[in-house]
Amino acid sequence: MSKRKLTRRQAWRVEKIQQERTQRALKKESNYTTQLDASELGTEQHGLIISHFGKQVDVEMLEGENAGTIYRCHLRTHLGQLVTGDKVIWREGSPTGVVVAVLPRTSELQRPTNHGELKPVAANIDKIIITFAIEPQPFSNLIDRYLVAAELSDIEPVLLLNKADLINDSNRDTINQLIDRYQSIGYQVLTASTTLESGMQALYEQLNNNTCVFVGQSGVGKSSLINVLLPGVDIKVGGLSEQTRKGKHTTTTARLFHIPSGGDLIDSPGIREFALWHLHEDLIIEGFVEFKPFIGMCKFRNCKHEQEPKCALLDAVEAGKISESRLESYRRIIVSLSENK
Repeated sequence: MSKRKLTRRQAWRVEKIQQERTQRALKKESNYTTQLDASELGTEQHGLIISHFGKQVDVEMLEGENAGTIYRCHLRTHLGQLVTGDKVIWREGSPTGVVVAVLPRTSELQRPTNHGELKPVAANIDKIIITFAIEPQPFSNLIDRYLVAAELSDIEPVLLLNKADLINDSNRDTINQLIDRYQSIGYQVLTASTTLESGMQALYEQLNNNTCVFVGQSGVGKSSLINVLLPGVDIKVGGLSEQTRKGKHTTTTARLFHIPSGGDLIDSPGIREFALWHLHEDLIIEGFVEFKPFIGMCKFRNCKHEQEPKCALLDAVEAGKISESRLESYRRIIVSLSENK
């Protein structure tokens, strides 16, 4: 269907509205720049980013008698992409403060966007709590992608099966096989149920004096878990789509919460895919921890680990040292790299 042609007056009105919007934006930017350069800004002090909103962030004051107070802040240019968990230097302003510097990160979790840009998810993390559930259906390949990212970021991963109250005779064997797959290669797997409020003590122990980030697909119950762990926080909780049984996004920005007994918890927006397009396949294989003893042991240097003779990984599968499902998951990730180049 062809577009309707605007009259001269309609075209003039559209152009006028666009000009007014541009002028408002320029005025706002001018006021912002004036504030950044204003001498009435407070002294520099340390802070912690607890949430991010486009060009602004919420910064928690870490020093003085007002420690714990949260301030909305603008960002100085050329600071790069700041995220929840970043430790910064900032100056208090009226009404908005200014972040002037970011301190070096001890760790960061990153993922590429659909536009090919590398986007940090959270910073200064000790543990990644990879959350999956009975519903929506857990996908081992997504879990493996998170594990690769954690291993290559040198962040300890912990797997958490939520909604354990939904385990029944029809899904018990499948879930047990999934858990056994990861426990057999050394990963810790916790189980929890917010409905029954079970498994919370083990989760508290993981959070104790650590900064942890909850990751996982939408609908696995990350927000519900936080509501149980931190009564009174009351994060919005979304259900599953009746048609797809997949989660609906309720968390739109990563946010940091303090655990009263010690430690911090970052709730990240749920995603259905966690791409690794930015990584070379030589790094991907390093992220599969049980593959490491066999890397470089194949007969052919360019072995694809599919059907080549004297492939160390295929021989390891045959010997029961590597699971066929994990090798297949690795292959799927490698295929996804070439598809997105």
